[in-house]
Amino acid sequence: QVQLVESGGGLAQPGGSLRLSCAASRTGLALNVMGWYRQVPGKQRELVATQTLGANTHFADFVKGRFTISRDIVKLTVDLQMDYLEPEDTAVYFCLARTLQGDYWGQGTQVTVSS
Repeated sequence: QVQLVESGGGLAQPGGSLRLSCAASRTGLALNVMGWYRQVPGKQRELVATQTLGANTHFADFVKGRFTISRDIVKLTVDLQMDYLEPEDTAVYFCLARTLQGDYWGQGTQVTVSS
């Protein structure tokens, strides 16, 4: 069982920045993919960005170069730097760790973009 602890959500103004962090517990499982998804009420959870152990990254189209994902394979962390935030980025953001045993999720952190 992988436990994920997220931090860094909050309120930002349009055009502003936030940084989300996620730390995974040490279980011996290989975290093949770590990344971030988001969800707004009434909609399905959607991909934001992921990174594999081999440092391959995948971003949702709506990111448009505004977000950066970074992993520390030794510390078992993944961060999401979000710049040029838009009101449409308002959502609960969830950390993901994908292993051969399945996907594990954090509890979610709220990001609100509003003036």
